[in-house]
Amino acid sequence: MDNLLQLGKQVLASQPFSKLVGAELTSFSQGRAELTVPVTQKLQQQNGLVHGGVISYAVDNALTFAGGSVLGPEVVTSGYTINYLRPAMGTAIIARAAVIYSSKSRAVCRCEVFSAVDGKENLCAASQGTIAMIGRSSANKA
Repeated sequence: MDNLLQLGKQVLASQPFSKLVGAELTSFSQGRAELTVPVTQKLQQQNGLVHGGVISYAVDNALTFAGGSVLGPEVVTSGYTINYLRPAMGTAIIARAAVIYSSKSRAVCRCEVFSAVDGKENLCAASQGTIAMIGRSSANKA
């Protein structure tokens, strides 16, 4: 396992909510991240579909990991939009994010979320967001 993926897994393991939903960082490289969340009954809404908040969580974290891979570890999500394209169901959701532009302090990223159903992946959500650096660079501007 490469150093960046190992570091990413450590960061994810330090996030209590990520542990609660069972998220796993399955791929992490410069400008890209893939986050998988196993679907359990606790993550479903009343109709047996994955709750939109869980999909939104996966987008948020995948975007932030992708952006952090080019900006450094002290980053937060500045904002994102999400379009739910079809209901998510199956055994897992997979969020794949990639940086499409970055500057010294911000990265714009796209993310697609797929639901794994019977060995196939179905696109269920698409998103775009901005990741911003925090810490020393932000503190000096305040």
